[in-house]
Amino acid sequence: MANEWATFGTDLHLELSGQGLRNGLMDALREAVRSGRLEAGVRLPSSRSLAADLGVARNTVADAYAELVAEGWLTARQGSGTRVARRSVPRRPAHPRIGTPPHSPPGTPTYNLSPGTPDLASFPRSDWLKATRKALMAAPNEAFGYGDPRGRIELRTVLAEYLARARGVYARPERIVVCSGFVHGLMLMGQVLKARRAREVAVEAYGLDVHWDILARAGLRMPALPFDERGTRTEELTAMSGVAAVLMTPAHQFPMGGALQPDRRAAAVDWARASGGLILEDDYDGEFRYDRQPVGALQGLDPERVVYLGTASKSLAPGLRLAWMVLPEHLVGEVTEAKGAVDWVSSVTDQLTFAEFLASGAYDRHVRAMRLRYRRRRDQLVEALAARSPGTRISGIAAGLHAVLELPPGTERSVTRAAAFQGLALQGINRFRHPDTPLASDALIVGYGTPTDSGWPGALEALCRVLP
Repeated sequence: MANEWATFGTDLHLELSGQGLRNGLMDALREAVRSGRLEAGVRLPSSRSLAADLGVARNTVADAYAELVAEGWLTARQGSGTRVARRSVPRRPAHPRIGTPPHSPPGTPTYNLSPGTPDLASFPRSDWLKATRKALMAAPNEAFGYGDPRGRIELRTVLAEYLARARGVYARPERIVVCSGFVHGLMLMGQVLKARRAREVAVEAYGLDVHWDILARAGLRMPALPFDERGTRTEELTAMSGVAAVLMTPAHQFPMGGALQPDRRAAAVDWARASGGLILEDDYDGEFRYDRQPVGALQGLDPERVVYLGTASKSLAPGLRLAWMVLPEHLVGEVTEAKGAVDWVSSVTDQLTFAEFLASGAYDRHVRAMRLRYRRRRDQLVEALAARSPGTRISGIAAGLHAVLELPPGTERSVTRAAAFQGLALQGINRFRHPDTPLASDALIVGYGTPTDSGWPGALEALCRVLP
């Protein structure tokens, strides 16, 4: 498999613009062959696949391939694809001349299997552009003013309909606040909780330190809930007398991968009702479930005790900075005031475009297409492990964009170091462990959604090479 594919979407670092599209691609391919990064016999992606990854016209890639074949850098045979020609080429010096810019930024991995990012090359550019044009033509003049801190009513209206239908969320437009990503929403909730004199927000034993840092900067302490083979032990909340809220990923625990069990979902809601506490529900990838219908949002069990936070970062792209909160009625005023105070809002153009994207059905079509794509990658990961590393146990694969690969005790650090040496970005489970959580088994968190289509086979091969 190593000689079949090479990844291009992130490691060439081309600035393809103006008249330099074709020539820039040719120069990059020549340099990749000269440096030995593309070895003789390596099969290149199809012109269609590479064009989609780079966001250029297919003819641009086809013309570049044809020219390099004519120059002797590549070979092309019907049924065999386009491959790097077997030729004698000088190697690039190990230390380039002073003043010579490096070909790619230092430390940039060849392959990236970090969790938390979708396939950015699959962003629906044409459909998004179509929605932008339609939304801008229909937008009233007042839409381009400062507006409502909660966000555009067009987006909040269609979001309420979509969330009720797709995630089982009880939502009304007046309860929705649009924010600039999940982190922004969590910052607002941290401010509101601190203003209410909250002291502690419980978190799961495994999660993202950036979220914990946000709560810490708000002046809140974060005790960790225990975790076992059935997930987060929410029944322990009753013993945490100082906790005013709990941050959870009930539909697909990040990064361990399981869904919160029904009895533990009920235990969390019972605690919130009895104590007056809040559940902050991070529904970061709820649309992507493969083996059965998606698990409904926890918010549907008690909309007055659960703050639902959703995002387009996994379904579309994190660069959009689009997320939303569905709030209990008693919190709407406080959160809106906190948001208005900092005036940190998502672009009106992106809000109107996303509203049109949702209303037209384009979002549903995109999610269905990506669900199929990610499921194929998950299946290929499972098949490759069965063939190349049959002793590796894989879990957390029923949903989402990542999987958990268990490792022999004491090997996590050596495996991630070996991966880095081979240009593979890979993270171990202990990268996500809360400081108060005891060290448990070693594992890898493999983000199979991140690579492009052309880069995925190479990334999978690199992963199999580093597994013990």
